[in-house]
Amino acid sequence: MTDLAAQATAALERSVLPSVIARGGAVRVAAASNGVVTLEVTGSPGAVFPLASRIEAVICAAVPAITAVRLITPATGPAGPPPADAGDLAEAARAIIDAEVNPAIAAHRGHVTVTGVTDGWIRIRLDGGCQGCSLAEVTIRQGIEPLLRSRLPAMTGLIDITDHEAGTEPFYSPEKR
Repeated sequence: MTDLAAQATAALERSVLPSVIARGGAVRVAAASNGVVTLEVTGSPGAVFPLASRIEAVICAAVPAITAVRLITPATGPAGPPPADAGDLAEAARAIIDAEVNPAIAAHRGHVTVTGVTDGWIRIRLDGGCQGCSLAEVTIRQGIEPLLRSRLPAMTGLIDITDHEAGTEPFYSPEKR
């Protein structure tokens, strides 16, 4: 491991890694050269992307020689699922969420919307009682993500783009937790 990679690993372990693990993901330094650190995301990869800017800021502040951070997922290899058309994947995800997820969370005044798909990454936004809910991450990582993974083999991961700080009526406020 290069000195740059070791420094980036130390910065991750000191500050960001516990948050990533708590969200169901894992991240490790895969490579470091010419000021660019490449991080490999495993586990629940969508758990890392909401923290991507924080991860980059922490690493760049701790190791001034690092100027950029890239996130990658392990290659699926030749036996992996074939690439899917983003429109088809988005429509399939919307159909599953509308039929199975939204009716279940409607009791909590919640709603999930698929906002798009890029390279197999499905982006969702939580609204209503789910926006700002202290259990939203559990709903995503233990409910929505496993459901979509089981039905959509072309899915790479799930990214929550919700601005939870803007939630005005969360079903479970942090005080209720």
